[in-house]
Amino acid sequence: MKRRHLLAAGLSLPALSVPLAACGQSPGPAPASAPRTEGLDSTLTAAAVEAARDLPKMRALIVARDGQPLIEEDLRGPGLDTAVNVKSASKSVLAAVAGVAIGKGLLTGVDQSVAAFLSDRFPANPDPRLNALTVGHLLSMRAGLASTSGANYGAWVSSRDWVRYALAQPFESDPGGTLIYSTGTSHLTSAVLTRASGRSTLALTRELLGEPLGLTIPEWPADPQGIYFGGNEMRLSPRALLAFGELYRNDGVHEGVRVLPEGWVEASWQPRGNSRWTGDGHGYGWWMRKARGHDVFYAWGYGGQMVFVVPDLRLTVVMTSDSAPVEARDGHVQALHALLANGFIPAAERGA
Repeated sequence: MKRRHLLAAGLSLPALSVPLAACGQSPGPAPASAPRTEGLDSTLTAAAVEAARDLPKMRALIVARDGQPLIEEDLRGPGLDTAVNVKSASKSVLAAVAGVAIGKGLLTGVDQSVAAFLSDRFPANPDPRLNALTVGHLLSMRAGLASTSGANYGAWVSSRDWVRYALAQPFESDPGGTLIYSTGTSHLTSAVLTRASGRSTLALTRELLGEPLGLTIPEWPADPQGIYFGGNEMRLSPRALLAFGELYRNDGVHEGVRVLPEGWVEASWQPRGNSRWTGDGHGYGWWMRKARGHDVFYAWGYGGQMVFVVPDLRLTVVMTSDSAPVEARDGHVQALHALLANGFIPAAERGA
């Protein structure tokens, strides 16, 4: 069957080569009385993989059920074990490091004051709301400070002191209020972790996350003061991203050993704000939405560096993409969401 694009149906994913999808519809959900299924439906899976191959920016694809990789596609390199820049998916990894740090007592909790660690970096005559800023506000992107992302990103990373610059931004809402997406806010988390532990965020990430999961964490850039970039530029392989997603799918436990503190995944996946662009919820470093009635939690990096977790289907999906900047939104990330929703979720519903 010749594949057709479903743009007329408002989707950015090429039509899957099954009759319902070719008509602009997703296959119906499995009946409520259907028995527990394992694996993936082979016909729907083959069509979804073919659709993935048709996405020119797609680089790698891994689909795992119950932790077992059922699809491992190195589409355009550099390889499933090669670390790549995961862009803002770094924010999800950093939130996990913060969670472990709380579990180990390096931080007292999400309500701990940022001022306890960074008051010396506050601007002269600081806004008193800086004293109300907490670790939880940073992790949930509800610091209230104006964004250093988007059009403001270049000036921020060109500044001589990234932490001081981020803290000097004007308040657009009170701490704990509106979600304001800002990589500078995430970088403050890295600064807090560094001050709280007396160690670099790189060292903490390797010890608190890399060692328990058996992952290699390459070095990534730091700011002019030596604080490792919090929220961008981390490098992880697609298989490392799968292990990270599986850690969250398994409620913070890896191979029977608890890595994230009990309750951290539940807290991270509780919506605390919404994206002004997609409307999707955001918790502690993770985004969330519904797809075909299923809760989907995802880490999201610029250009399409994605880790999707669908807990009730025991499904974890990793997608990496060419992260070269584009002049305008090209629909690629929407295509990845559609690939999950109209391809792999139905394949998991029907099972093998």
